[in-house]
Amino acid sequence: MIHDRERHVPRKRFGQHFLHDPGILARIVAAVSPRPDDRLVEIGPGEGALTFPLLRAAGHLTAIELDRDLIEPLRAKAQGIGDLTIISADALTVDFSALAQGVPILDPSGPSMASGARTRLRLVGNLPYNISTPILFHCLQHAAAIADMHFMLQKEVVDRMGAPPGSKTYGRLSVMLQLRCTVEPLLRVPPGAFRPPPKVDSAVVRLVPLPASQLPDVGFPLIEKLVRAAFGQRRKTLGNALSKFASAKEIDAAGIDPRARAEQLAPQAFVALARYLAGDA
Repeated sequence: MIHDRERHVPRKRFGQHFLHDPGILARIVAAVSPRPDDRLVEIGPGEGALTFPLLRAAGHLTAIELDRDLIEPLRAKAQGIGDLTIISADALTVDFSALAQGVPILDPSGPSMASGARTRLRLVGNLPYNISTPILFHCLQHAAAIADMHFMLQKEVVDRMGAPPGSKTYGRLSVMLQLRCTVEPLLRVPPGAFRPPPKVDSAVVRLVPLPASQLPDVGFPLIEKLVRAAFGQRRKTLGNALSKFASAKEIDAAGIDPRARAEQLAPQAFVALARYLAGDA
């Protein structure tokens, strides 16, 4: 039994809220349904509440942990459970594509190397809420190397991720995620399931990257610029918000009403506009 005085003190600068509810943990593991041939990568294992059930099921797991004080306790607890490789790094700096291709990634906390077969990764994590959106966008850059993602996030963020056009929560995150992944909210998690309890409700979501055949046929950088500009001034009409990129006439020629506002456009409408501006219409 771990006494309170022996527990790691959660650090606010890392956005640490450690999940401890056994029922919630069991439901997450069941949703992930890990198998021995999976390339599981956990972002932010913390004290290992989710790490070790996953490790028991899969036999091996790579964990990315920024807080170095947590690394040795995790490594010690993993003895006899499975093969745990720990990468001591900020998840925003990890090249998931290289990791999936079996490129050796040095673990600064020890001599082990994160390497393996050329298999797509399965990402799991209780993401720090203060940087969850940047982590999501970072993962999207490596979507081709990822089989699926199961993340714990602030419920408000999960609501935005799967929001439909016209809703109050629909925005840049909704569009960019839905163009790259299917978004499936799985379960709601109350504050009391964590130590310390956050001030907001949380939720677990499953993201599955779309196959190449279902991805937009125009570059994502242009789509991203249009979406960012449109939602950056979401109260303005598209004709005004996108004036640096396209005239009202060009927006209309792409089949979009320049008098509409960003939240009224489905994700594919932004793809159509990007395609027209790229000269591929």
